[in-house]
Amino acid sequence: MSAAREYGLADHDEWPRPPADGWTADDLDRLPNLPPHTELIDGSLVFTSPRTRFHARAVRLLENALMDQAPEHLEAIREMTIRLDRRNRPEPDVLVVPVEADTGPGQTWFKPEDVVLAVEVVSADSPARDREVRPGMPHYWRVEENDGLPVVYVYEIDPATASYGLTGIHHKQLEVERPFPHEIDLTAIDRRGPRA
Repeated sequence: MSAAREYGLADHDEWPRPPADGWTADDLDRLPNLPPHTELIDGSLVFTSPRTRFHARAVRLLENALMDQAPEHLEAIREMTIRLDRRNRPEPDVLVVPVEADTGPGQTWFKPEDVVLAVEVVSADSPARDREVRPGMPHYWRVEENDGLPVVYVYEIDPATASYGLTGIHHKQLEVERPFPHEIDLTAIDRRGPRA
């Protein structure tokens, strides 16, 4: 039995073979049959493992809360990549972007300068990559799981040094003024079921 069959590929399917100089940001939209949430990091395709229940609930909680509280000119959206450059298109879990950054129903990515906030929920299969602070966004949140509840690490870019500084660590309740004033009850993640 081949490894291809073990991974569920049919006899006529093949894994994508990268070009000698790696994939580009444009390739990510053209390659057929990529798994959901495929990212491009340094010209390499990065596949993610299935999401955990905590991950899915945390993303839903944050996206809904941000969308509900965002000013009219901003929207929260998930499952979109950021085209950092020719060889990098990461996919943070939630983005907050201006509504005018919408280029139409076929849009698959945003420019870094359009991203007001990027949120990454750390996954067990990629903690080092998920804990990287994404360049170019003025606000970045890293979300970790602690006893079934989200803990949100809030970063803001210092314009003088162009580097990120930790501005707060939030347990149970997230209350911030930037990029817009909002509050999120982090314990609401388990409103409909156990945190186990």
